[in-house]
Amino acid sequence: MNRQDAKPIGSLLEGFFDDNPALKERVLAIRAERAWGEVLGPAILQYTRSLFVKNRVLHVALSSAVLRQELALSREKILKSLNAYVGEDFLRDLVIR
Repeated sequence: MNRQDAKPIGSLLEGFFDDNPALKERVLAIRAERAWGEVLGPAILQYTRSLFVKNRVLHVALSSAVLRQELALSREKILKSLNAYVGEDFLRDLVIR
């Protein structure tokens, strides 16, 4: 039995997220948080104390002052890499504490 009105799941999900922008933003925020560990690796992740997204800004607290300074110097590059991992230009800024 073939259905004539079958649609790809990707287009259905895209329509669902277009109808629910708050849900789409939360999914992108979770992707951005996950991207921190994937893009920067486990060595950086072990010094990460807290990580959250608020108003499209990723807030990161690190336990190493030296690492904090190094990452602050390459903040723009990290932000580009995180947005590339997320799949769209979601994050506006990166705050490293």
